[in-house]
Amino acid sequence: MRLMVERSPNFERGTLWRTVVERTARALASGALVPIHTEVEVIQDEGVPFLVRVVSNLERKARAVQPPSDGKPPKNPFIPPYEEDLFVSLVPPAHACLLNKFNVFDHHALLVTQAYEEQDSLLTLADFEALLACMAEFDSLAFYNGGRLAGASQPHKHLQLVPVPLAAAGLRTPMDEAIARGRLPFRHALGPAPQDADQAHATYLRLLREVGCEQAGTPYNLLATREWTLVVPRTQETFDSISLNALAFAGSLLVKNREQLERVRAVGPMALLRAVTGTSGGQP
Repeated sequence: MRLMVERSPNFERGTLWRTVVERTARALASGALVPIHTEVEVIQDEGVPFLVRVVSNLERKARAVQPPSDGKPPKNPFIPPYEEDLFVSLVPPAHACLLNKFNVFDHHALLVTQAYEEQDSLLTLADFEALLACMAEFDSLAFYNGGRLAGASQPHKHLQLVPVPLAAAGLRTPMDEAIARGRLPFRHALGPAPQDADQAHATYLRLLREVGCEQAGTPYNLLATREWTLVVPRTQETFDSISLNALAFAGSLLVKNREQLERVRAVGPMALLRAVTGTSGGQP
C-alpha cells in the first residue's frame, strides 16, 4: 500500500528511534521489509577488524527490483506516495525518513529529499539540517554515496543512517581507532564531528575541496558519526567485481558469495580501499 503524505506528520523530538523500531516490526510482519541475510566474518588488516558480510539471498533483491513486464520503468520509491509500511516520518525542512527496504543492518534508515534531486549533486544546508535532526535522535553512522562510482544504487538523492555500534560490542565502527590515530592509508579528508547544520555543511565543503571533489558529479563518499566526519574520493566503484560503498570506509564490507570473501581475505580489505580511491604506493 502506498501512503500519500499530507501536511506535516513530522517526528516530534525524542520519538524518531521509537518510530523506526515500531515501523520495522510492522514492515517485517507485512513483508514490506526484505532483509538481506548475511554471515559475518572478521578480517584483521592493518590494525582494523574489518567486518565482511557474505550475502545469502541477494537474488531475492535482484528479482524484486526487476522492471514490470509492461516495459515501464519501476516507480521511484523515494517520492510520494511512499510505501506505507516503510514510511517513518517527514523530516524538516524538505526530507522524508524511510526504512531501507533491502536492509543488511537492522533499523537502517534512509533520508530522502521529497522533491527529486540527483544523487551526484552536492549536499545542501537543508540536507544537513535534516541529517543532524536524525542523528540527534539516535547514535548512528550517517553516510552518503555521492554518485554511481561511489556505490549509489538509486539516482534520487538520499542519505543513510545505521545505528551504531556496527558490531555487537565495541567502537561505533571498526575504523574508529585508525581514525583516532589520524592517518588512514587511503586518500581522504578528515574533519570534526557535525555540531550544527552550518558548521557541518562548511566542514563538508572544506573536506570536498581538500580531496578535489568540490564539483558536482565528482564521485566521493561522506561518512559522519558523533566523533568525526570523513570524505573519501572515488575513482572506481568496484575492486574486481566487489562493489564498495561508503560503509567500506567505516570497516564494513558486503560480498555476494564466499568466493568474493576469499578474494578479500587474500588481497586484504585495506588494499581494496586504496584501489577504489586511486591511492598509489599505499599512502593517503
